[in-house]
Amino acid sequence: MKISKPELSFWQIFNMNVGFLGIQYSFGLQQSAINPIFLFLGASEEILPILNIAGPVTGLVVQPLIGAISDKTWSPRWGRRKPFFLIGALLGSMCLFAFPLSPALWFAVGLLWILDVGNNMAMEPYRAFVGDKLPDRQLSLGYQMQSLFVGAGILLANASIFLFQDWFGGGEEISGEVPKWLYYSFFIGSFLSIATILWSVLKTPEIPPSDEELAEIRSHRQMSFSARFKLPFKEIAEAVKDMPNFMWRLSAVYLFQWYALFIYWQFITPLFRATMGFDTSQAAAQAAKMSTTYNVVTTVVALVLVPLTMRFGGKKIYALSLLGTAVALFTIPNITDPVYVLYPMVFFGIGWAAMMGIPYSMVSKIVPQERRGVYMGILNMMIVIPMGIQTLTFGPIFKNLLGANSVNAMFFAGTFFVIAALLATRLRVTKEHQ
Repeated sequence: MKISKPELSFWQIFNMNVGFLGIQYSFGLQQSAINPIFLFLGASEEILPILNIAGPVTGLVVQPLIGAISDKTWSPRWGRRKPFFLIGALLGSMCLFAFPLSPALWFAVGLLWILDVGNNMAMEPYRAFVGDKLPDRQLSLGYQMQSLFVGAGILLANASIFLFQDWFGGGEEISGEVPKWLYYSFFIGSFLSIATILWSVLKTPEIPPSDEELAEIRSHRQMSFSARFKLPFKEIAEAVKDMPNFMWRLSAVYLFQWYALFIYWQFITPLFRATMGFDTSQAAAQAAKMSTTYNVVTTVVALVLVPLTMRFGGKKIYALSLLGTAVALFTIPNITDPVYVLYPMVFFGIGWAAMMGIPYSMVSKIVPQERRGVYMGILNMMIVIPMGIQTLTFGPIFKNLLGANSVNAMFFAGTFFVIAALLATRLRVTKEHQ
């Protein structure tokens, strides 16, 4: 029996999504500051992909499992999804505080694993939480509001990096040490990670499960520990078997899209060392300005995409946005001016807004309410599997096929975005699911 959900006001949807600000601030630091920290601590460029394997592995394991477990959870006091993203935010907060204090490369890599566990524990129950609360007609607004906070969180993270370098930087880089100006960005992230989640938790009550769902949850609690342990794995396997054809087609888009994004995040700092002659600190600051620019665009256009997708269909807007991202990546290596190189990020920002909103609203409409958590986890598996493939394969590709040249790496990523855009045109959705 499907629960009838009341429409929420704009500000109720806003408050519900505030927690994404903290989660995405953390993600923004992972995009722009983690790899420079690895470089500061002595990592070579060709091992950057494998050092980032924590994200794909933890995302592959943690998100679908937590999503499936949260589907079978209910507490009158704490709710269904909230306990998971509260614990995840607390883990993330502690790791962000400790990260710039890393005394060695192995310590920073270990912290990245724990940070990714926390972020993944928070992420998928949060996406399911939004789907739980909103009626179908408000899902596009809900997920594009998420996209707005994705842009805002990453924007703040990256702006803090180059602003703090400007205010507190200077001096020569010391091999094996993280510059002090990077500390402040991580300390702010530590605060935002828990504070913004608490805002959403306190402002947004969860909808109690239906009688049928409560009966299923009680039945689940009566199982033996071993049976409950095995159940999420069984449910994931069954959900994959029953997965709508649309999601299989989307997985092909995601394979090329997320492989390419991981290349961009890992090699944008090395690119500026090569094309502009910057040292690592200067290159990291320029990369942060790039990310700030595209996330400003994302924040501005996120909600504008709602009427556009309603008029032209999510598939068309999504495909065009991916193509625009490809244009940005082909253009960036050809510009050596640190100001003019920001202009292509307008296209990148539009693409990022589409990637962070449109697929989630499409999927949320076509999967059953009682399995939304596990399907949102599977959707994340479609993100982290390409990232895992990239971390394992791109190091040798970069070294042996691309001549260890970061310019070639960016062109490679642009080509993958063109393929993703072409595959996006194959996303067959009915009119009601656009």
